[in-house]
Amino acid sequence: MMSTKAFTLVPAVEREQLMGDRERVSLECVECCGRNLYVGTSDCFVYRFLLEEKTVPGGSTTFTATKQLHRHLGFKKPVNELRAASALHRLLVLCDSSITLVHMLSLEPVPSGARIKGATAFALNENPVSGDPFCVEVCIISVKRRTIQVFLVYEDRVQIVREVSTPEQPLAVAVDGHFLCLALTTQYIILNYSTGVAQDLFPFCSEEKRPIVKRIGRQEFLLAGPGGLGMFATVAGISQRAPVRWSENVVGAAVCFPYVIALDSEFITVHSMLDQQQKQTLPFKEGHILQDFEGRVIVATSKGVYVLVPLPLEKQIQDLLASRRVEEALILAKGARRNIPKEKFQVMYRRILQQAGFIQFAQLQFLEAKELFRSGQLDVRELISLYPFLLPTSSSFTRSHPPLHEFADLNQLTQGDQEKVAKCKRFLMSYLNEVRSTEVANGYKEDIDTALLKLYTEADHDSLLDLLVTENFCLLTDSAAWLEKHKKYFALGLLYHYNHQDAAAVQLWVSIVNGDIHDSTRSDLYEYIVDFLTYSLDPDLVWHYADWVLQKNPEVGVQVFTKRPVDEQQSRFNPDDIISCLKKYPQALVKYLEHLVTDRRLQKEEYHTHLAVLYLDEVLQQRPSANGKEAEVTETQVKLRRLLQKSDLYRVHFLLDRIRGAGLPMESAILHGKLERHEEALHILVHELADFPAAEDYCLWRSEGRDPPARQRLFHLLLAMYLGPGPSAPQLAVAAVDLLNRHAAEFDAARVLQLLPGTWSVQLLCPFLTGAVRDSVHARRTTQVAVGLAKSENLIYKYDKGGKEICPSPGPWSCPCLGDWSCYYGSVPAFSIYWKMLRARHRALFCRKTGERHIWSQPCWR
Repeated sequence: MMSTKAFTLVPAVEREQLMGDRERVSLECVECCGRNLYVGTSDCFVYRFLLEEKTVPGGSTTFTATKQLHRHLGFKKPVNELRAASALHRLLVLCDSSITLVHMLSLEPVPSGARIKGATAFALNENPVSGDPFCVEVCIISVKRRTIQVFLVYEDRVQIVREVSTPEQPLAVAVDGHFLCLALTTQYIILNYSTGVAQDLFPFCSEEKRPIVKRIGRQEFLLAGPGGLGMFATVAGISQRAPVRWSENVVGAAVCFPYVIALDSEFITVHSMLDQQQKQTLPFKEGHILQDFEGRVIVATSKGVYVLVPLPLEKQIQDLLASRRVEEALILAKGARRNIPKEKFQVMYRRILQQAGFIQFAQLQFLEAKELFRSGQLDVRELISLYPFLLPTSSSFTRSHPPLHEFADLNQLTQGDQEKVAKCKRFLMSYLNEVRSTEVANGYKEDIDTALLKLYTEADHDSLLDLLVTENFCLLTDSAAWLEKHKKYFALGLLYHYNHQDAAAVQLWVSIVNGDIHDSTRSDLYEYIVDFLTYSLDPDLVWHYADWVLQKNPEVGVQVFTKRPVDEQQSRFNPDDIISCLKKYPQALVKYLEHLVTDRRLQKEEYHTHLAVLYLDEVLQQRPSANGKEAEVTETQVKLRRLLQKSDLYRVHFLLDRIRGAGLPMESAILHGKLERHEEALHILVHELADFPAAEDYCLWRSEGRDPPARQRLFHLLLAMYLGPGPSAPQLAVAAVDLLNRHAAEFDAARVLQLLPGTWSVQLLCPFLTGAVRDSVHARRTTQVAVGLAKSENLIYKYDKGGKEICPSPGPWSCPCLGDWSCYYGSVPAFSIYWKMLRARHRALFCRKTGERHIWSQPCWR
């Protein structure tokens, strides 16, 4: 059990003020209404005191009770109970089984002498059902056995309105509306005196302990339950709060939210209704009265009266926080909501959450601290200010007053423990990263991002670069100095770039690549600079560093121009200017011209010729190490041949003059082909290179996109060259046979047969002859189909014009429009077209064999 100072015990009325020197007189009951304090004694006196409350400069409270008058009631019995009915200006006094009405100020009985007789105890209904403002409802335990009576009490008269029987003898009563909460001899019950319905609560033994029944709020009661428990019960017979554990010998109880106060013969104990824990214990011997009057708690012995003064809730909460009892402080703060205006409570509660967050933070309970900071809407600069040098020098932030914590900085909080410092910094990094994009950061994003940059820099964290390449509010002056101090030059360049200082950024990166300063953040920094310049919108910056990137690596550096977006190239970078710049870097120049010719497909003779010349120069440089025809074809040579074949824009004669005598027969053949000098080209391929597949490819290449006769002429020219006389006649003959068999469709068979030597066997040319015969038959049948279609169209036209619908047929298998149908099985597409045409144009036909009229959808077949 943790102790909390929730109340202080302050004397109100001393013995001398009550009894003087009368030793045998004791205090029996107490009532308080406003500033009036009433005391009933064992010798049948009622005293009225004026109670004055004062707060001394130290913050403590004192009470001064001034005796106004006292009056004897005329009985010889003690005064058992006092209850004030302020609306009637009456004091109800229970003495000698009678309830007498006396004036609140003069203590004189009412002139009418109205009283209620036969009462052993009574309670006022603070939630009356009568609705009459000029009376109060009083519920009494009657001297009649097992009887409860309900009265209406006016200024000078009383009226009984209800008498209710109970299952057992009632010992104590409290009332709310129509509901009575009764302590019977063996149990507690809730009784609706309007309907007579009773609800059992729990057992109670009156022989062992004194019953306690207290109304603590609308339709809710506090009862002394079994096992030393203070039980809560509603009029529905259920409990909405957990019970509190108090002494077995409790003689009185009261509620001063959020506390339950219990009295026994030795102590006053204070219990929380929020977490059911005992919070305070006050020694108080011989106490027998504990009552709460409109928020004021009064306790009394037989000799004196005392007031339990609650400490302000804020003071209690601050005491709990000072004791590091965060959970209890938060529970108490939440419970205080009902007693504090909404706006004031929100301000107070946010501050409490923030204080609790710093307590958890100091204990390195970072998850709990984060939730408290976020719930309390902490100005995150309060947290940043704990870390030396993280706030920008230009920040105008000052800490909250009164302070939310007791720490000057992180060093004091961690007492110099570097491991704890590191943990705190990691927490701040995580927290700032979470809140920087939320409403918490509004108004001071510069402070947050600058602090985050400094933390990332110190920790060499990967997120530093992510922060700088995305939207951020890092202050340039503070951040640049911090990055330079920690030698984070690449990150500093990113900071310059984000602040539109690209020249400073690139200069810094160039210095890193040149080795003038050291930063190992990126091993590919040169490529990064090239990429940066590629997408830079500043042409002056690109031209300024173009030579530098090209000197470092021409093939990579040229990407500054080749990978640049096309629309920007056209508007800001003239290809001729770039070519002039690249003349000192042949490799880069080749790459750029390839980009212009191949990627951008610029149709400019100058670029195509220039590229071809550069290819040719490189090939010629490699030729001395080659061994004639058997030398491997280099990549550049492949590119040159592809360009010569694909492009029609270069200067053919110029290149042919450059190649002549250079030992490049394949390239010469391509150039001759461009000039339509097919014989020269094929002569080179066949007789100089003996590259027969290349010769066939040449024919295909040069006939691409041309009419069939031109293609046929090229293949016949190649065949004639194969069949011509020469030292390589056997090889050429084999090549000729392969040519014919592979490309039979490209030849005129009749002409070929005239050229072939008579010694060649039919079997040797079987593929060629088979293809030639098939093509001939196909051509004849196609021609027949075409002729037949033309005739049929003519005949249909004649019949339509004459209005006839009969198509005389010489037989079931033939038609004058088409002839013998069996001849068209070899040309199914043509026959299908014809069939559809006849079905559309001839609505009906008569079959000569059967003489029947047929619809074409149902022809008469044999």
